[in-house]
Amino acid sequence: MASALSEAPVRAPAPAPASARPGRRPRSVPGWLWALPPLAGLGLVFLYPLVLVGWQSVSPDTGGHSLAAWSDVLGSTAFHRALRTTVWVAAGSTAGCLLLGFYLAWVIAFVPFPGARLAGRFIDLFVALPSFLITLSLAFIYGSAGIANGAWTGLTGSHHTLFAFLTTPWGVLLAEITYFTPFVMRPLLAAFSQVDTAQIEAAASLGARPGRIVRQVILPEVLPALAAGGSLVLVMSLNQFGIVLFTGAKDVTTLTLLVYSRAVLESDYPAACVIAVVNVVLSVALYSLYRLCLPRAGKEGGNRAGA
Repeated sequence: MASALSEAPVRAPAPAPASARPGRRPRSVPGWLWALPPLAGLGLVFLYPLVLVGWQSVSPDTGGHSLAAWSDVLGSTAFHRALRTTVWVAAGSTAGCLLLGFYLAWVIAFVPFPGARLAGRFIDLFVALPSFLITLSLAFIYGSAGIANGAWTGLTGSHHTLFAFLTTPWGVLLAEITYFTPFVMRPLLAAFSQVDTAQIEAAASLGARPGRIVRQVILPEVLPALAAGGSLVLVMSLNQFGIVLFTGAKDVTTLTLLVYSRAVLESDYPAACVIAVVNVVLSVALYSLYRLCLPRAGKEGGNRAGA
């Protein structure tokens, strides 16, 4: 048996594959090749329409290329009025959402009441609702033939419309604050869940009032989330179209409505493209400002909390 084993031929080990040999690395696909498909898709879906809109703004219907549409639009009274209205509505909606969203999120997070978790879940559902549905709901309540005016007529017998603010700028503000407030509450609730309750209890035990606790303990901790939610609302309200259109407010003409009016109603595509480019530039500028201020807000909040 031992002799048979000794006489058996000894086979040489199989050569290692090329990928396992020392000194040689396996061939890999360059990273820029993996980035090409998403970049190509982004350029086709997003960048190409933007370039096309910019090109159309300097291409009049008569042919050739000219900046006449830019000078006409930027010098028109309608554009100046729409720009002021857009900024006013966006700023008012953002301020209202910040105040109301902070208060509601603070109540849900720190004031125990039955149904607090259900209210938090409802916020997630509310964010997914379309904007026109909020406007339609407000019309059912405060419209000329809505529930509130119907109840007023039934109680007094008067056919005078008591609630007529829905077709005014205040109605647009109410609709946008109602729709965008959950976008502020969602990051705030997440930030409130990370706040150390021991600091709040220590401040309360030292005699600090609720206003001071909110100002010196809670607000510095959630300032980045508040800035994130507010900037999101500002950008979204700046580009809002459905709410302004469905409220039917005749005195509220924003940049988005002006684009719709010039492109669809007047068929003035170069002018519509000029207004669209201005709207895009404003949105990008606000987003860049948000990206610039958010790290500073987080740093200052951390320094205050540490102090």
